[in-house]
Amino acid sequence: MSDRPGRLSFCLVTFSFLVIMMGTSLPTPLYPIYQTRMGFSQIMITVIFAAYAVGVIAALIGFGSWSDQLGRKRLLLGGLVLALISDVIFLFSTSLTPLLIARLFSGLSAGIFTGTATVAIIEQAPPQWQRNATLVATATNVMGLGLGPLVGGVLAQYVGWPLALPYLLHLLLSLLAMLGVARAPETITPPEQVRLHRQRLSVPEEVRGVFIPAGIAGFAGTAVLGLFTAAAPSFVQQILNIDNLAMIGVVVITLFIASAIGQALLSRIPESARLTGGCLVLALGVLLVGGSIGLASLWLMLLGAIVSGLGQGITLRAGLGEVVAHSPQQRKSEVTSTYFVVIYIAISLPVVGLGVTSALTGLTAAGIAFALIVSALALTARGLLIRRQRRDEA
Repeated sequence: MSDRPGRLSFCLVTFSFLVIMMGTSLPTPLYPIYQTRMGFSQIMITVIFAAYAVGVIAALIGFGSWSDQLGRKRLLLGGLVLALISDVIFLFSTSLTPLLIARLFSGLSAGIFTGTATVAIIEQAPPQWQRNATLVATATNVMGLGLGPLVGGVLAQYVGWPLALPYLLHLLLSLLAMLGVARAPETITPPEQVRLHRQRLSVPEEVRGVFIPAGIAGFAGTAVLGLFTAAAPSFVQQILNIDNLAMIGVVVITLFIASAIGQALLSRIPESARLTGGCLVLALGVLLVGGSIGLASLWLMLLGAIVSGLGQGITLRAGLGEVVAHSPQQRKSEVTSTYFVVIYIAISLPVVGLGVTSALTGLTAAGIAFALIVSALALTARGLLIRRQRRDEA
């Protein structure tokens, strides 16, 4: 390694993570434009969104352990190349198939970064920043996801060239991120004999008592993220009757800011109440979102986004912490990867169900049903956790 990690390299890698995650949600406020020009249904919007999750899961399983063999920088640069390919495909998309392919590449890019960039940020952090490096990594992930819809919506609404300018901007940012990653030092020495293999997934029996409720809570919370990033355009335009594309971005980023705050507040909550309390907050927030859909209220939707975002942030970070803490040392990677696969299934499968249901019952009824089901999942996870705590205390 030619240089030691420091403040500059920490900031450069963090910036690259922000750019990648921003790109994954950049198309969110643009879906109504694609829908109008290409004539596809609400179901197809959710399928396009699900293609992203397929890419993420494929990358987590296929490349999850490669950075230990090839080095962090090579994987990060590869992820940025995939993001550039996604941007180029989006720029020239005139039909449904290129959109699906672009989202798949975007998912592959995010899947590589989710694990590799998180580790790289922690390793690049100078000693005085080590304590908060994990929080910086998770907050960067969430804030990038929130910035995408806001940037895309503002550019599309107020600047012009809605299906070109957001991707051109992201192309430029990705190129700058590549220069930054290339400038940062490598933090590991790859082995002389490289052995590439896919990431194993498993949940050992001794972890299942924790994994199941944590997984259900994480599934419920991430389903809310999927709801906002895939269906917010339809809710804002068709139910709230607001045509401003920037407002779509405001609604989505409100949820993600609240999620980042929830993660930051975790250390101030008593350990025994973190996951159970997060589930309760999440359930309440999702019910508020369901109420906003039924009442067609923007302010209630924003309040629901804040409350459910706080609950999602708390449950995600607390659930991951519980799973990691109870996993055998030699199998932590397998269990953690399994947890993230559950999370990314949650970001896609429920919203596809929403799309199918909305075609049968209408968007309002489907949105309310979605909120009730997710709230029930969060409360189920809470009940399992409380029962486990009482059993451990007995």
